[in-house]
Formats: sequence, structure tokens, C-alpha cells
Amino acid sequence: MAHTNKVIHSVNLDGDFVCVDIFQRPDGTFGFDEFRRDPEDGRGWYSIGHYGSQVFADAESAILEARNSIGWFQDKQG
Repeated sequence: MAHTNKVIHSVNLDGDFVCVDIFQRPDGTFGFDEFRRDPEDGRGWYSIGHYGSQVFADAESAILEARNSIGWFQDKQG
């Protein structure tokens, strides 16, 4: 099944194996999740944060909650 969410902001942790995506759903709501990929595993990115079901009215609220939930993301955002 194809992804229907549109990523509007993505930040990688140093090393490019972990990232946080802020996304917009087709219904106009926003969310975020933390993902990981392993270079030896060709399946690609998979969720390690399991935050993707949270719903936010705007991107700023999703980013704020991501900063509060994921320590390294807060550090990368300044």
C-alpha cells in the first residue's frame, strides 16, 4: 500500500540512519514519527517511535510535540 501522507519536514540524526518526519495527512491534519533504517536491510525506513497516530491541527503543533517527545530532535532544532 502506498503512503498517502505528505512529508513536509524531515530531519536526520547524524549518520542518516534515524530521522523524524513531520507529515500532513489527506484530511489536512498533521503528525510526526521517528524512523530508522539499517543499511544491511533493504526494506527501508520503519517506525521506531510509533507516534504516527497522534493528530495535530497544524504543523507547528506536531513539531512542538516531536521536540518534547524525541530528545535528539529537540537538540537538532536548536
